[in-house]
Amino acid sequence: MNAQLLEQIAEAILYEGYVLYPYRATSKKNARERFTFGRVYPEAYSASQNGVEACVFETECLVKVTGGCPELHVEARFLQPVAREIAVLDMPSSDETVEPCFKTMPELRLGNELFQPWLEATERRIPAQVSLGAPRPDQLGLSCLPVEQPFSFAATRDLQPLNHPANNSGAVILRHHDAIEGLLEVRTHCLAAGLFKVTMRITNRTPVAREELARPEVISMRTFASTHITLCAREAEFISLLDPADEYKEAAAQCRNVGLWPVLVGDEARRERDMMLASPIILYDYPKIAPESAGALFDGTEIDEILTLRILTMTDEEKLEMRHVDELTRRLLERTESLPQKDLLTMHGVMRTPSPGGSNFADFFGDHKPLESVSFGANLLHAGDRVRIRPKARADVMDIALSGKTAVVQAIEQDLENRIHLALVLDDDPGRELGLDRQTGHRFFFGLDEVEVLK
Repeated sequence: MNAQLLEQIAEAILYEGYVLYPYRATSKKNARERFTFGRVYPEAYSASQNGVEACVFETECLVKVTGGCPELHVEARFLQPVAREIAVLDMPSSDETVEPCFKTMPELRLGNELFQPWLEATERRIPAQVSLGAPRPDQLGLSCLPVEQPFSFAATRDLQPLNHPANNSGAVILRHHDAIEGLLEVRTHCLAAGLFKVTMRITNRTPVAREELARPEVISMRTFASTHITLCAREAEFISLLDPADEYKEAAAQCRNVGLWPVLVGDEARRERDMMLASPIILYDYPKIAPESAGALFDGTEIDEILTLRILTMTDEEKLEMRHVDELTRRLLERTESLPQKDLLTMHGVMRTPSPGGSNFADFFGDHKPLESVSFGANLLHAGDRVRIRPKARADVMDIALSGKTAVVQAIEQDLENRIHLALVLDDDPGRELGLDRQTGHRFFFGLDEVEVLK
């Protein structure tokens, strides 16, 4: 079990979409479009929306017992929004037991420091332990007693004075979050000897008054964000729902997943099956963080290279705003500004072997062999011959752009309808060697009637 890998993948899911480019508190995207993944809304709000906004996430998976004391550790995780406000002293109080009156500000500048309102988040984890028990004949078709884990987090309000030499107005940072409550349920059902279906549900039971249902700022503070569930098995292993063995396909097809989808996590080469992640973002089994990634960029699965270059081209004023959004965003800016050139270049693209143990693209094509030659008028056309491209009337804009260019015939391919296609590599292509190695983007396909043979 590689618990560190599970934590790494789960944290990437947890903070995906947390802050969006241009990484400023004042941008409309960050005011309206954050926390877009894995939202579980309060029951009353879900009912007012006729169930369009879910108040329950449910996920099911299959577990096969491999030992005498099989157990599952289930953990639901989500982010709870925390409102941060900037305020100045409006009316002091002589009574030390009474909080003085503050006036909130849209922003506050103190020297080179910038303070703005923001919706932060705190991580919540709700664990549950489930014992499957040793397989017995009398278990078949039975559901075990559910494990119900209610949870609640009280409302808090925190006042943090701004310790800055220029703070002459008694400015403070106010943080607060609403009270929330919910329920995590885990049920097991024995399908066959040693085979269980596990059902997990997380429900948002946070109260919302009728008059608050039309206030989005209230609903967002009581919504579970980036909700997902992790599972770890002891003396048991999970069965892939994406690629189950034939004997489990029928049971896998009956698993119900609403808002979450379970995938295997671990070392794929070793076929580890003792961890699963039920994610609000659809993943394949054995997801990985690209080794070329310098760290989280948070921005809804955007491309690392694009966002990194955009950050580097920000103005000083834009970087000042980004630096003061919160601690996560500040670290992102500092990491990007100090990124070594070699790490930046690796983001541009990495060629990976398409099949285990293969050394070039020829391995990818298996047993398929291109034709050695094809009749062309009275002569034979071979791979390696040179031609000039002459697209026909149905050519698209790319074909027209290549009209008149010379190329070498890299391969002669025949499709299932016995039509001949010439794979051409342009003579003036800077990536000509890649085309000759059959790599995508450097070969162009034309018919026999669309080329002129060069002697």
